[in-house]
Amino acid sequence: MLLTILICTHDRAELLGKTLASLNGATKPAGWKVEVLVIANACSDATHAFLDDYQRVPSGRLPLRWYEEPTPGKSHALNQAITRIVADLVAFVDDDHRVDATYLIAVCQAADEYPDADLFCGRILPDWDGSEPAWVHEAGPYRVYPLPVPRFNLGDESRAITPDIAIPGGGNLFLRGPWLERVGAFSVELGPVGHNLGGAEDTDWVLRALALGAKLRYVPGVVQHHYVDRERLKLRYLLGKAYERTASSVRMQHFGARGIPLYLYRKLFGYFISALTAWSTPRRRFFLVRLAASLGEVRGYRLAHRDRTRRAT
Repeated sequence: MLLTILICTHDRAELLGKTLASLNGATKPAGWKVEVLVIANACSDATHAFLDDYQRVPSGRLPLRWYEEPTPGKSHALNQAITRIVADLVAFVDDDHRVDATYLIAVCQAADEYPDADLFCGRILPDWDGSEPAWVHEAGPYRVYPLPVPRFNLGDESRAITPDIAIPGGGNLFLRGPWLERVGAFSVELGPVGHNLGGAEDTDWVLRALALGAKLRYVPGVVQHHYVDRERLKLRYLLGKAYERTASSVRMQHFGARGIPLYLYRKLFGYFISALTAWSTPRRRFFLVRLAASLGEVRGYRLAHRDRTRRAT
């Protein structure tokens, strides 16, 4: 049985090295072969040289194949990967993640233990080190979302999940290989380009798989940790992410929209006034992020309408 670990990367040679180090440090599963496939997407840093060096010193490391995808955009990298994978099981690992020491074993055990499941997802936990500001752990009324550092955690019990419970992204997704060809390409319109903050191509792909009858299971023992970039904790980043991610999500969910719902204008006005009159930093931060997300909704509806027009012509 072959497990392929897929990593799409763009100009993150140093973080990619840490990701690969965590994979090589993980316990290897008995009865499985494990390989790493890296697609270097429009990289201009030292990524190519790093990957060549990795291949020249293979002793004790997981075997690695890598290919260049010159067209900017993560979806282009993912779509090239689909053409190069022939594996029983495929696991997605982001280039700014590290995996738990038991990650590889947990992935393969899940595939063996739940033969009726087609897609799987695990936990994504921020790699906090204690130096982060207290507000990132806020769970009250002024909790900021989307979260500055991604996380996905549905608790300690494994269970089947459906879109009404949760829709995982691609950060800690793994699946049976034949589903890649069955579902097909990732949307290049929805995927991020470079390190911009858009992206709903993975959610869209999962939803299409579920529509085709795939069964999805959450496995809490499969754990990845997301690198914490201090820039993500600044207000400018929070506003940009809320705007871009909401625009991508609305564009995906409301394809063919004929216009912008009127309630959005009331929403924008309400958040603007609330941010303007906020008496505390947590409250102001919360309403500014909500305002940015609402502006993203407006853009998402505009893009969805444009997509409909393009398809019609």
